[in-house]
Amino acid sequence: MNGIADFFRTFADSSGLLTRAMLLTLELTVVSILLGIVIGLFFALLKLSRIKGLAWISDAYIYLIRGTPLIVQIFILYFGLSGLFLIPDFWAASLALAFHNGAYIAEIFRGSIQSIDKGQMEGATSLGMKRSLAMRRIILPQAFRRALPPLGNQFIIGLKDSSLAAFISMNELFNVATTLGSNNFDEMTYLMIVAIYYLILVGLLTLAVRAVERRMAISER
Repeated sequence: MNGIADFFRTFADSSGLLTRAMLLTLELTVVSILLGIVIGLFFALLKLSRIKGLAWISDAYIYLIRGTPLIVQIFILYFGLSGLFLIPDFWAASLALAFHNGAYIAEIFRGSIQSIDKGQMEGATSLGMKRSLAMRRIILPQAFRRALPPLGNQFIIGLKDSSLAAFISMNELFNVATTLGSNNFDEMTYLMIVAIYYLILVGLLTLAVRAVERRMAISER
């Protein structure tokens, strides 16, 4: 019983610092996901382009990002770019996560766009609509609905990947928890506590994605 009481006492005592760190983690995740969606959609459209050179650029980006560890990408952005100009740890981590997520999101969007019946694009162009306009008004809204479940999974992965920002000394959730554990010589307790915080964030993100899915399902009726 004393062990459980001590755990909850430590949980309560550290709640202020860890809550602030959780909010920073959430901010980092949201910014990187939004940027990742833009990057992913851009490279998905490049990959689907009729111009082979553009498709090759997209393939090279996806291969490079998916073939190298995220921690290496974070270090390159943080330490590499800092040699040219000062880049805050938040934006180094956000950009690295965005480009990393973007490679996976690009493949999600590509698959979703290609799953839409080609007849819809052919029908739109036969009525005089430009391909770019048909893509924006007809294809992409349907593709986004189909992409939402795998996108939700990628968002959760991106949230957990944000813990790697600790390696550039950013005071996000994992870094604060491990620092508290080292200072108090009780690493295991703080690791268990930070796991609870991540479970809360994943739960909230899952609920948000499901709410968007329900809203889109209603709008299709």
